[in-house]
Amino acid sequence: MRNKNNNSNRRDFLKIVGAGAAGLTMSRLSAAQNKYSKQNEMLLYIGTYTSGAAGAATKSEGIYVYKFDAATGKLEPSKIAKKVADPSFLVIDSGRKFLYAVNESTEFQGQPSGAISSFAVNQKDGDLQFLNQQPSLGGAPCYVSLSKNGKFLLAANYVGGNVAVFPIARDGKLGAAVALEQHRGSSVNHDRQEAAHAHSILLDNNNKFAYSCDLGADKIFIYNFDEQTGKLAPNTAQPFLQTKAGAGPRHLTFHQNEKFVFVINELDSTITALSCDKNSGALQEIQTVSTLPAGFNGANTCADIHLTPNGNFLYGSNRGHDSIVSFKVDRQTGKLEYIEHIATGGKKPRNFAIDPTGNFLLAANQDSDNISVFKIDETSGQLKIIGQTSGVPAPVCLKFISAF
Repeated sequence: MRNKNNNSNRRDFLKIVGAGAAGLTMSRLSAAQNKYSKQNEMLLYIGTYTSGAAGAATKSEGIYVYKFDAATGKLEPSKIAKKVADPSFLVIDSGRKFLYAVNESTEFQGQPSGAISSFAVNQKDGDLQFLNQQPSLGGAPCYVSLSKNGKFLLAANYVGGNVAVFPIARDGKLGAAVALEQHRGSSVNHDRQEAAHAHSILLDNNNKFAYSCDLGADKIFIYNFDEQTGKLAPNTAQPFLQTKAGAGPRHLTFHQNEKFVFVINELDSTITALSCDKNSGALQEIQTVSTLPAGFNGANTCADIHLTPNGNFLYGSNRGHDSIVSFKVDRQTGKLEYIEHIATGGKKPRNFAIDPTGNFLLAANQDSDNISVFKIDETSGQLKIIGQTSGVPAPVCLKFISAF
């Protein structure tokens, strides 16, 4: 959610040869290389802010689509889905058929609500076709995720301080909400934690429990999720995990071994490792580490958190320090071992994404209108910047799919 006093708080796509036998050989090689490149092509969908402080317009036109070469890390602009209002967070179904975007506003159709928009993904070129829209049932929706069976979309409303569930029809359109849960609570940061502010909601790997980070209440709410009806019910074993006062939990990610959950806390710039009981859904703290280097005294808020596909390395983004922090994950204990900080080559890195191969990390620098591409060292987890693309206004969310 973009705080009206500080816009940075909530707002963040890649020889001519001689004649004769040698020429024929090189031509065949070139064709093989082109085929290889095509096989490695992915599409990168970029959510943006189309409005700035006090509703001022930015240069963004909506959702940007880039081609990404997973062999080289090269980005190339492809398309723009225009006239999509503040699509600040995106999610794409596993079949690559539909994309869903929040419309992060505080008023929709005259009501105190944002909206969720659905799009069909063109199966030839990845272009987006608008399908329909539903009110999010709370102001400033900032996060959407999907159930593993593809039947439901879950949304978090920052200003509304609530979470909602929407059914998805076979044609990809969204139906009216089937569940709405209102969060309660506040905490010690009077500017940012005066009320509940749901910042994300994500299902566990078994589609059994839904976890919602609430920045305002300093809680991770835990819900039982019915994958047939979409209904949410507070988890009886543990309805919520109380975080440290002033932490401001924002996003979380599940380890592939299903034993651990990692939460990035926006306000106190920390990451908390948690054990997760896959039977009861209960969480318990293992360790909390800083996302900032020792001695840093400037203003900073955290934004996003992701694991590599093999679960060996964890990364988090810092806005203010403008960096990605890297950790090695102990797969037995869940504890984190610091690796490094690396500058993102831009201002206010909001969300970032790791491509499905696990070879590259891309960071969206919201306030400098650029995306940086880093190569991930598969042994050490260290990052090396290898490229950068500009011309994406206010990029804040990155989502990959394989190309068609």
